[in-house]
Amino acid sequence: MKFNVQTLGCKVNAYESELIKEMFINARFIEANKMNNADVIIVNTCTVTNQADAKSRKTIRQARRENPDCCLVVCGCAAEHHKENLIDLDIDILLGNKDKSKIVLLVNDYLKNRRKIVNFYDLRNVSFEDMQINNFEGHTRGFVKIQDGCNNFCSYCIIPFMRGNIRSKSLEVAIEEINCLANNGYKEIVLTGIHTGSYGDGEDFDLTDLIHEVSKNDNLKRIRISSIEITELDDKFMNEFKNNEKICSHFHVPLQSGSNHILKLMNRKYNIDEYKEMINKLRSIRSDVNITTDLIVGFPEESDEDFLETLTNLKSIGFSKIHTFPFSLRSGTKASIYKPINDSLKKERVNKILKLSEELESNYYQKFIGTKVFVLVEDETSGLTDNYIKVHLDKTCQVNEVVEVLITSVDNLYVNGTVL
Repeated sequence: MKFNVQTLGCKVNAYESELIKEMFINARFIEANKMNNADVIIVNTCTVTNQADAKSRKTIRQARRENPDCCLVVCGCAAEHHKENLIDLDIDILLGNKDKSKIVLLVNDYLKNRRKIVNFYDLRNVSFEDMQINNFEGHTRGFVKIQDGCNNFCSYCIIPFMRGNIRSKSLEVAIEEINCLANNGYKEIVLTGIHTGSYGDGEDFDLTDLIHEVSKNDNLKRIRISSIEITELDDKFMNEFKNNEKICSHFHVPLQSGSNHILKLMNRKYNIDEYKEMINKLRSIRSDVNITTDLIVGFPEESDEDFLETLTNLKSIGFSKIHTFPFSLRSGTKASIYKPINDSLKKERVNKILKLSEELESNYYQKFIGTKVFVLVEDETSGLTDNYIKVHLDKTCQVNEVVEVLITSVDNLYVNGTVL
């Protein structure tokens, strides 16, 4: 039988979908590259914004339309958020954010009995669902989900309700999975989770312990953290960053707003001065460290003064890229009771941030012209430096090899290099 997996949303979903693919292949299913060729279709959904919800529903409808006789499985955050509203979409197996590791068993049960399956749990009271991947097909970097859930309850965010409490993969299992991927040829591992930096919260280990242990594997050359909150960059981590060259010189540290007033309304756990202090500590350890961030524009009650404060602080911090999102109202969050601002003003502010982001990104790349860097080749003619610069190479190279490159020019945001 043939299966097809459709993935929406974040790196955690991508990891979970890769696990689902691996499980089906191990169960002797064959992967189909199109939905209309599959006997089983799995849609792993996202609900981080209204647009993500719409894309999830569109994909579900398309799956059923293109293959009316398939076993249709829907799981993930949009399923968790809107389970009552998805019943009319003719779904055979409907799951939230638990039991993804059991999907093959559930599909076999459905194919045998032809009875619809609906499984949901109280995600504030569940343990970590262990998932282990041996291979990450089509990628030179191996992603490892080490953590799930979030306890922050930022006022705009629905994810703590959809993903549940903070919970972590055991240290031993995480080390085993990372070592397996490294020994299978993955030179770079990306540690990911819903709130990755909280790994080990409530346990007798933490993120720094994991990084320190897996760094002992000589086959592993780079360790990248998908995202980390400023409040999790403690002295222990900073010391490891200072002494461990395998930690990539790139940190994605969500800011969300450059205004203290808005940060407070968002229920973020820091102010601008605290944020700047930690970024300066990172740069005092490695001056070329790449700092990227997330920013929500048009949060309710964001005044002109708040937005100007944000612009000023973005320039002062000197990010190399700003991932910008217009505020998206999520029912059930505290922000839904605040006074919204109009969509045209939101759009205008988003465009200003996008323009600033391009300027900052270009400025960061320009600093490296004439310098030598090491690039992990991803598609024969381009690859990534450890500080997350995509470099286009002047000749073809072996995929998954690390090559020394001289940065020769930057054309807008297109970085060129000569292989040495």
